[in-house]
Amino acid sequence: MKNLVIGTAGHIDHGKSALVRALTGIEPDRWEEERRRGITIDLGFAHLTLSHEGRAVRLAFVDVPGHERFVRNMLAGAGGIDVVMLAIAADESIMPQTREHFDICRLLGVRHGLVVLTKCDLVSAELLDLVKLEAGEFVRGSFLAGAPVLAVSAKTGEGLKELAGTLALLAETIPEKNSARHLRLPIDRSFTMKGFGTVVTGTMVSGRLATGQEVEVHPSGRRLRVRGLQVHGQPAREAAAGQRAAVNLANVEAPELARGMTLCEPGVLRPVQRLDAEIELLPSSPPLKHGASVHFHAWTSETGARVKLLEANQLVPGGKAWARLLLEQPVLLLPGDRFILRAFAPAVTIAGGCVVDIDGPPRMRRVHLAQRTALLATATLPERVALLARESAHGLPARELIVRTGAVCGEVEDRAWFVDPQWSAARRAEMERLLAAFHKQNPLLAGMPLEELRSRVLPQAAPAVVQEILEQSPGLVVEGESIRLRSHAMSLDTREEAALDAMERAFLRGGLAVPAMAEVLAGSGVDAAKARSLLQLLLRQRRLVKVSAELMYHSIALEELRSLLAARKGVRFTVGEFKEWTGVSRKYAIPLLEYLDRERVTRRDGDARLVV
Repeated sequence: MKNLVIGTAGHIDHGKSALVRALTGIEPDRWEEERRRGITIDLGFAHLTLSHEGRAVRLAFVDVPGHERFVRNMLAGAGGIDVVMLAIAADESIMPQTREHFDICRLLGVRHGLVVLTKCDLVSAELLDLVKLEAGEFVRGSFLAGAPVLAVSAKTGEGLKELAGTLALLAETIPEKNSARHLRLPIDRSFTMKGFGTVVTGTMVSGRLATGQEVEVHPSGRRLRVRGLQVHGQPAREAAAGQRAAVNLANVEAPELARGMTLCEPGVLRPVQRLDAEIELLPSSPPLKHGASVHFHAWTSETGARVKLLEANQLVPGGKAWARLLLEQPVLLLPGDRFILRAFAPAVTIAGGCVVDIDGPPRMRRVHLAQRTALLATATLPERVALLARESAHGLPARELIVRTGAVCGEVEDRAWFVDPQWSAARRAEMERLLAAFHKQNPLLAGMPLEELRSRVLPQAAPAVVQEILEQSPGLVVEGESIRLRSHAMSLDTREEAALDAMERAFLRGGLAVPAMAEVLAGSGVDAAKARSLLQLLLRQRRLVKVSAELMYHSIALEELRSLLAARKGVRFTVGEFKEWTGVSRKYAIPLLEYLDRERVTRRDGDARLVV
């Protein structure tokens, strides 16, 4: 079943609540003071299921206060509406809050709605026709141009059936909110219900919410468990985008949660205090100056903000501009979210806009930031990802891209990290240059230590970034803990070949009583530095094995030792017996036995050892 949110709008005492009550049979005014005074002070809620040609649609009504003193409450409910019912009393026509509410709906990007002329039983047919003309003129050129204009009386019931039919027909053409996106439920009420505990309510902006699910409350970041759910007053296992939901939360007191907070999936999104946006100033507003302080309203949240205009020092009435907004309190926002700006004195709506980017570069010249914002305003998701990765010193992890864009799995590749191709190519070129120089200076070494290269080229990059670059570098070869150019191949001249052979034969002749390394290096016939390089080559080729810091053995000698011990499997022996078997002194016996322990050929057993 399709779910849509219908919001009322209009001047105080123009019959918005009476209209909702007559349509749904539900009293939207929750407070005794509201019913006693006959005015709506806070948000009211009701619901209705309609059908058109056999297709059902469930409508959630958000009834907003019309008094100018309660516009901030109206704004808390206007952010999530799909359709607006602009109520105009037939006996009063268009009034100041009619205009402000209509401006708010337009600035919030509402694209669907209808005009309802209420209290039609109080006026003559001639006056009703005149009010219809005035209403048509009022909405001309707006999203309500050409929308139905219906005359209704909540008192007599006149026009209610036609209104319900029009809403059902209109619902056919309106897309639902997206349940496939990340969960976001802006809280508009928090209270304690006897027998249940803490309950919060709100309109599901996107995603799904299920009983037993863990949620994160922003801006605090506190994690809570959903104990139970109600959708339109009925128990439910799940709530989806476009529905009004009441959420029973465990292990939290109602005063700890408040209007303006948002429920979302744990560890996915985060609140922000810096955003770049396009703002539109109402024609009726005074010029907006660079650096002006305003009230910022988005979804159910409200906070102070400072406006930094990016192209000029003043925005003229009716104009649009790129701007950076610095919020006093963090708010959970994503690119594409709409907001309203209100002046401090007098407290009136002056502008609205759309979020283009969040957490953009904190320091950038205004002209460059304007160009960047304009580019992002029309960018596709891949283009946005490419720009954000390019701006980062070492690329961005997928989690950060989701925070910055609101993307879901499938929209961005399932990768750990994203880097700019040009930046990555530059790092590969730098690696190849350093390795070429290293090979020239160390022709006998197979490669440079991988950690040394990483610390010189990517000292602060995450391991995933290094891995990504190496995987995209066909000219580089990683071998164990070292890295080399694929084109690098060791070549020994005649003198070096002879030295290598002499050193290997020296260790081979020594058997298990190997000569000292200094002695072997001195007798190699080449300088000490080259001899050490040749020694490392023998180790890399596994022709020599380092048993201790001072002792190296030829691999053949160690294999013969393993064979000697294999014939004594299960035998318990002492150091003295080992010396007798091998003919070596204690100087060699102890290091060899410790090596054999490490290799799990032998095992300590008290003061003796066991061949395993």
